[in-house]
Amino acid sequence: MNKRTRLRFLWSILLSIISLATMGQEDSTKNVRRGWNFGILPSVAFDADQGFQYGALTNIYYYGDGSEYPNYLHSIYAEAAYTTKDCGIFRLSYDSKYLIPDHRLSIDLSYFPNKMCDFYGFNGYETNYKKEYEKKERTDYITRAYYRYHRDLLRISGDIQGELNEPWNWNAGAGLLYFDVGSVDIDRMNRHAKEDDILPDTTSLFEDYVSLGYLRSSEAKGGAHPYLHGGVTYDTREQLQNPERGKHADAFLTYYAGVGTMSDYNNLKFNAAWRHYLPIIAKKVTFAYRVGVQLNLLGKSPFYLNTYLNQLYLQRPVCEGLGGGNSVRGVMRNRVLAPGVAFANVEVRTRLVNFRMGRNMFYVGLNPFIDAGMVVQPYDDVVADPHDYLVNHSTAPESQYRDDNRTHDLHLSGGCGLKVAMNENFVISADWATAFDNQDNGKFNNLYIKMGYMF
Repeated sequence: MNKRTRLRFLWSILLSIISLATMGQEDSTKNVRRGWNFGILPSVAFDADQGFQYGALTNIYYYGDGSEYPNYLHSIYAEAAYTTKDCGIFRLSYDSKYLIPDHRLSIDLSYFPNKMCDFYGFNGYETNYKKEYEKKERTDYITRAYYRYHRDLLRISGDIQGELNEPWNWNAGAGLLYFDVGSVDIDRMNRHAKEDDILPDTTSLFEDYVSLGYLRSSEAKGGAHPYLHGGVTYDTREQLQNPERGKHADAFLTYYAGVGTMSDYNNLKFNAAWRHYLPIIAKKVTFAYRVGVQLNLLGKSPFYLNTYLNQLYLQRPVCEGLGGGNSVRGVMRNRVLAPGVAFANVEVRTRLVNFRMGRNMFYVGLNPFIDAGMVVQPYDDVVADPHDYLVNHSTAPESQYRDDNRTHDLHLSGGCGLKVAMNENFVISADWATAFDNQDNGKFNNLYIKMGYMF
C-alpha cells in the first residue's frame, strides 16, 4: 500500500466514524444505545492477499429500548465491494435472537467472485513454495499467476439456534455452496493491462495438478453442493463482540451432497472450536484464545471445499481455509490445504483509550497475537515441485520428490492489531502479521484491515 493509498484509506475511515457518530440515540446518563443505529459507509479495507478494497456497506443495528445493550435485537448487514486483486464481496445478511422468540436466526446470501484466487498446493510444507515464481518478471514457462486459479463462490445459508439448558444451545442449518472453478482467464486479465503487466498464457500450479491427476476434470471445474449441518454450542460470553470473560465452544457435523457431475463427492465433515476469554485487568486487558479443527469423516471432498472453513454462524463474510487474514494471519491464504486441518489463535486484547464523540462511545486498543495452523489429514502422494517434476519426468510421482517429513509441522505467524470500536459492536481492525517460515510467505510485512475481531 503506497503513501497515497494509505492516506485515502485513513480519510475514508475518518469519514465513516464521523457519519456514524451523528446517528442513533443514547441515554446520556447510562451510556445506553436505543433505537436504530445505521449509516451507509465506504467499504474500505486492505488485505495482504486480496489487495485494496473499495465499495459501500451498511450495518444496521436495532437496540430497542436499550435494555439488552451492548447486545442488539436485530442486525442487517449489506456490502458490495471489489479489490485491486480481482476479489469481490457482495453480501446481504440478517441476524437476530428476537425475531423468533428464544431462537437465534441467521440468514446469508453472498457472492464472492475471485479471478486470481490463491492456490499453493496440498499438505502445506509438503508442497514447496518458490518465491521466484511470484516475481513480476516473467520467463518462458512461468508467471506471477502460477500460484493462482479462478474461483467464484455463491453462498446461500440459513441457520437457527435454540436453547437446550443454559448455557448449552442446539444448532441446525441448511444452505448451498456453488463453486465455479478453473484456470485463470489470461485474456481477461490482459484486457486492460499495461504492457509491463501483460501475462503470457503459460502453465499454473492448478493446471499442473490437473496434469498429474491430483485434480479430476470434474473437480477442476467446480460444482453445486447443498448441505445440512447441526450441532451444539456452549456460550457463557457476556457480549458477542470482544467479550471480556466467558467461553464459547461449538461442535457440529456438515453433510455436503454433490450435484450432477459432482455426484461422487458426497462427504461428511466434523468441526469443533473452543474460544476462551479471560480478564487480566478489568475493562483494560483480556487474554483470548481459540483452537479448532476441521476433519473429513466420510466420502470424498473436492479440493475447493477443503479451502472453505465451516462455521455455524459467520463472524466474517469470507470463510477461507487456513492462511490469511481470517485464520492464520501472515501465512499466505490457503497455504495449509488438506482434508483435515487444525488451527489456533492467541491474543492479548487491550483497551488503551476510552472516549466520546458526539453521542457515541469509542475505545482504542492494541492486541498482540500468535497464530498457528497444521495439517492433520493429508492428501496422499504429493510432489514437492509439480512443475519441475513435469518438466523432467514422465512417470508417476516418486517418493524422493516429496517433502513429507514436514507435512504435520506447525505453520506459525505473529503480529499486532489496532482496534477502533464504536458502541462495542462496530469495530475497525488493522492487523499486521508475519510468517515465521519463508515457506509460508515471501513477504515480511502483511497488513489486514477489516471489520470486527477475528474471533
